[in-house]
Amino acid sequence: MKKYGAEFFGTFWLVLGGCGSAVLAAAFPDVGIGLLGVAFAFGLTVLTMAYAIGHISGCHLNPAVSIGLWAGGRFSANELVPYIVAQVLGATVAAFVLYFIASGQEGFTLAANSLAVNGYGDLSPGKYSMLAGLVTEVVMTAAFLFIILGATDKRGITSHAGLAIGLCLTLIHLISIPVTNTSVNPARSTGPAIALLIGGHGQALGQLWLFWLAPIVGAVLGARIYGFVGNSND
Repeated sequence: MKKYGAEFFGTFWLVLGGCGSAVLAAAFPDVGIGLLGVAFAFGLTVLTMAYAIGHISGCHLNPAVSIGLWAGGRFSANELVPYIVAQVLGATVAAFVLYFIASGQEGFTLAANSLAVNGYGDLSPGKYSMLAGLVTEVVMTAAFLFIILGATDKRGITSHAGLAIGLCLTLIHLISIPVTNTSVNPARSTGPAIALLIGGHGQALGQLWLFWLAPIVGAVLGARIYGFVGNSND
């Protein structure tokens, strides 16, 4: 239960810190942090939690990461479901906390693209197509898992794994925020989509299938690629 609690709180921090920076700080008049700031915020949430809970739960914070680590032989299938449940719950609670904070601003109105929700078409920041979003999420998640597996390989410099992984997530956001608002994490996508549905906007929930399918496919693909190039028996 300690591991599941760590995953709950870690994913809560990822969504509150990452999505919170986008909702509360990115568009703030005159001193908004912009795309670069949001990208670093997401990276910093993973970096800080890697050192805070990595020794407790492994700091997955992401159903696609858990599945990718299982595909790469680094994680037990028996723990997949409880890890994923904890991650989704943490992300959902964070989304509602963010909703509550954001609604405290005078003139706040909830829209279909609020709470840094992920999406394609009308919900894409750059109005990118579904296919563009699908390819982006698969490729970015595959790269993410490849780097996670490499950075945590016992043959590498594992003491700096959190730094490599956090900066990788920052780079991923710099590339893909305009396309899908960057998911690479089904839990991160689910929390805001549920909060928006309660608020009367169901469009994001209708697109949520892509942000489960693409990251999971990408994670397994990234794990297989690393398994090929990183196999020390060849």
